[in-house]
Amino acid sequence: MVATRRARRDAIADGVVGRRRELDLTLAAVSAGRDILLEGPPGTSKSTMLRAITANWGVPFVLVEGNAELTPARLVGHHNPARVLREDYSPENFVPGPLVEAMQGGGFLYIEELNRAPEDTLNVLLGAMAEREVTVPRVGVITALPTFRVLASMNPFDNVGTARISDSVYDRWCRLAVGYQDAGEEADIVAVRTGLPTGSAGSGSAAAQLVADAVAITRATRSHPELRRGSSVRGAIDLAAIAAELAKLGTYPERERLVLDAALLALSGRIGVDEASDVTPEAVITEIWENHFFSLPGARRRESTG
Repeated sequence: MVATRRARRDAIADGVVGRRRELDLTLAAVSAGRDILLEGPPGTSKSTMLRAITANWGVPFVLVEGNAELTPARLVGHHNPARVLREDYSPENFVPGPLVEAMQGGGFLYIEELNRAPEDTLNVLLGAMAEREVTVPRVGVITALPTFRVLASMNPFDNVGTARISDSVYDRWCRLAVGYQDAGEEADIVAVRTGLPTGSAGSGSAAAQLVADAVAITRATRSHPELRRGSSVRGAIDLAAIAAELAKLGTYPERERLVLDAALLALSGRIGVDEASDVTPEAVITEIWENHFFSLPGARRRESTG
């Protein structure tokens, strides 16, 4: 039994870069029949872990965006208006929402940005979590299959358009704090998503250098004093992919300038300048680029890609 569980865990881990501890904890929670709240910044493989588990289990993965438009009716479902006019209300003309879809399919309902959802929607959700069933008017009681789970995520560092999560909501979930992965794992993620190789910046491979530069510049945005929000690894993925395409054009005599333009395009919309600062995103990215290539101890001018 233990060997079987480890084999399944290893099979799930094959679809996730790093995150072994977090994957083990998440897998343990859902295997124990518990719901889990993943709390951390975007781009930290939260949904990737859950998709890997559902794929291995063979159950649906139902994704919902938490926002003001996620009303109870949108979450649970509604009766088809045209059919109601013709046939009156009946179970046959009920259109399941994501909650009912996940319950009937025994899948994972995953709500991104839970703290953006309205309070009355959360109340419906908590009832379904507690009872594993929901009562739909003119349809009846819908009972979830045993593999049904409710998973959610939230970014604790973003307060725009969010609401405070009450203690009663927290009490329903196991909570797992998820931080950024280390530089090596982020480089592996960029390589997987772009098809570029990994390696140290001095490895001699121009493509591997692009990956290393993209990860280093992106990670530097998370600790810059002028920024309240840095970029996730998605910024590094786009930076590397764009830089690789620019290199193919052959119009950049200097590799450093190529990386700068790719960084400005990939990162300027993903970072948030502190409200008390009067700098622009472009100025911050340019500063980080200068530090990476020219100013940091041991930095040296890199060879151009030609």
